[in-house]
Amino acid sequence: MNIQHIPLIKHSDSGNFFLLAGPCAIEGEEMAMRIAEKLVGITDKLEIPFVFKGSFKKANRSRIDSFSGIGDEKALKILRKVSETFGVPTVTDIHTNEDAEMAAQYVDVLQIPAFLVRQTDLVMAAANTGKVVNLKKGQFMSPESMKHAVQKVLDCNNQNVMVTDRGTMFGYQDMIVDFRGIPTMQNYATTVLDVTHSLQQPNQTAGVTGGRPDMIETVAKAGIAVGVDGIFIETHFDPANAKSDGANMLHLDYFEGLMTKLVAIRKTINQF
Repeated sequence: MNIQHIPLIKHSDSGNFFLLAGPCAIEGEEMAMRIAEKLVGITDKLEIPFVFKGSFKKANRSRIDSFSGIGDEKALKILRKVSETFGVPTVTDIHTNEDAEMAAQYVDVLQIPAFLVRQTDLVMAAANTGKVVNLKKGQFMSPESMKHAVQKVLDCNNQNVMVTDRGTMFGYQDMIVDFRGIPTMQNYATTVLDVTHSLQQPNQTAGVTGGRPDMIETVAKAGIAVGVDGIFIETHFDPANAKSDGANMLHLDYFEGLMTKLVAIRKTINQF
């Protein structure tokens, strides 16, 4: 997939990696607009093609009392407002066939969560909207197996598909990234590295996922060094009080510094 097929994408000829970034979940309009404004400023300055990310609903919670959203239509309207205000594309997760049709009215990229990427009907429902589809590699899947998920989208006459590595389960409560999988998956589709979810520590006894945000820069640098096409990072101005996945998000204050380093690495890699 050529990233120029993503509506509203900017800086696609800069030679940079592209970026999917934003909060884990849409908690409200003010927070979404605040994060988006900061990210747009950084990515415009560094000429990074940017897609704003925010989940309109969190359906895969460990506990029934965990935050799942502010209301589907309300959150989707906020995503559309971000796009219209800043002139950037948006991406959100979907969990059901009905979600695909609904979210497609508001966003540019539909993302299939890792736990659901083998659900054929869901993948096809996303593909049939004609939107760009981002398939997150299941934590339980090999890189090679993602070619079948990609083929499902292609078989729906939708060429705009990408895959995202978000780590592989290591034991019960840790994730690892096998960087050999990036060139493997690039044989099938444009490939993204989800840095922050790759640093999750799931299945904690408290029912709230932990994480290793101190390793975000390490994993991101490694991904750029091996030539990944895109980077996915969740960020928040107050991760400690974020309503979802705060334990592994990057603080918004550190975002520009990290992106500056990654752009420098990409510029060097492009020489080889």
